[in-house]
Amino acid sequence: MTINADQVRDYFLGLQDAICQALTEVDGKPFAEDSWQREAGGGGRSRVLADGAVFEQAGVNFSHVFGDGLPPTATARRPELAGRGFQALGVSLVIHPRNPYVPTSHANVRFFLAEAEDAEPVWWFGGGFDLTPFYPFEADCRHWHQTAHDAVAPFGADHYPRFKRWCDEYFYLPHRDEARGIGGLFFDDYDEGGFDSAFALTRAVGDAYLKAYRPIVERRKDTPYGERERQFQLYRRGRYVEFNLLHDRGTKFGIQSGGRTESILMSMPPLARWEYGFTPDPDSPEAALTRDFLSPRDWI
Repeated sequence: MTINADQVRDYFLGLQDAICQALTEVDGKPFAEDSWQREAGGGGRSRVLADGAVFEQAGVNFSHVFGDGLPPTATARRPELAGRGFQALGVSLVIHPRNPYVPTSHANVRFFLAEAEDAEPVWWFGGGFDLTPFYPFEADCRHWHQTAHDAVAPFGADHYPRFKRWCDEYFYLPHRDEARGIGGLFFDDYDEGGFDSAFALTRAVGDAYLKAYRPIVERRKDTPYGERERQFQLYRRGRYVEFNLLHDRGTKFGIQSGGRTESILMSMPPLARWEYGFTPDPDSPEAALTRDFLSPRDWI
């Protein structure tokens, strides 16, 4: 079996280009690019669209880092990786729209390879995408999940329900006892069917993100809103910050492996707020978010 990290790198760079181009078409403002290198090995290119007409902040990051050994926190779960040289490649993005009726979205695709002399390489793919609405619409949620289902259906009927459940379980705030959003797909440590098949699935997920998200943005970006909706959006963004800093494995791995902090934390919204003891009116749209949307359910 041939493992081609260069092929993965080329796809990830092309995916970053395609997503940035599409989001620029929607917003009208280009991304600013920041290339960087890591002392321990590797680097990346971060792209951020800030203060746009549609996107208050959109970050799309490519990274390819490598080194002679992983931190103990990374090998605790996989002790066979200790002492191996590694490569970690990925595209990760978080989009924070300006209009509260447009959901925040997150996506990533990644590849990990660990090698040692006289030993078989250890490798896997991971990724997915998930949606975090503030004022949800049933049609948007169904479209998002139908697109996710269709992306992985060719690889087996079990993939969507398995990856959806994994997403529901992963993007969950245990200290709040609530989901971060309505989910989507999440997979990790994936090597099923060998390199070519696993890479094909990863490409299918990466390519499906714009199909899932762009129609929702186009449909909702001009919806009128006022200060009430804006304040609730900022309040719910606080939950996003809490998850990323307290629970997200990618954030922790990036920091612990000596990644570039500015790029790792590009997922943070430009503005967020917290309010002690906030309780929405039970008949309000704000209450409907938690009551009707933030519990795992069958969307298709």
